Amino acid sequence: MTTTETDEVAGLLLAAGGGRRLGGRPKALLSHRGRPLVEHAVRMLRAGGCDRVHVVLGAAAGDVRARAELDGCVLVENPEWADGMGSSLRAGLGSLADSGAGAALVLLVDQPGIGAAAVGRVREAYRSPGSLVAAAYDGERGHPVLFGRDHWAGIAASASGDRGARAYLKEHAAEVELVECGDVADAYDIDTAADLQHLE
Repeated sequence: MTTTETDEVAGLLLAAGGGRRLGGRPKALLSHRGRPLVEHAVRMLRAGGCDRVHVVLGAAAGDVRARAELDGCVLVENPEWADGMGSSLRAGLGSLADSGAGAALVLLVDQPGIGAAAVGRVREAYRSPGSLVAAAYDGERGHPVLFGRDHWAGIAASASGDRGARAYLKEHAAEVELVECGDVADAYDIDTAADLQHLE
């Protein structure tokens, strides 16, 4: 079997959040293991098998560009980042429209407990541009999620506020393949000051 462009799963990192509940500290620039959190997330996508990585920036985008080493990534600025995750998902999928990739594997920058093993499991479940795959934790759907390109237009049309693709995935629940990742990842979010204890 030969590899075609539609076999490629591109990584899509949503890293635009302003950290409102963190006192306005952009999540992409939170320190983790001595480097900005956005770098850690990009490394996890690449280690999980995504050679192409698009990163959606928003809050403090200029500072992120200056301080984070994101060589080889396609950086996508979302001027509407304050409207919520939905706008960043639309911007990211739009940036992949002409890439030829068969799917986008979406990771959130504020979930550092999700590493390469979970990314790899979800990526390996890709079958075709019609695929919908999500990591599961004790059977409950979580991140990362994989959207075959056949779904991009529908996801973009329904993404709004902070819900991202939630409504679309609920509507297409019967088509979503769940891949258990609870044994290799912790799906916590860095949302509040108390959550900063998870960072190293």
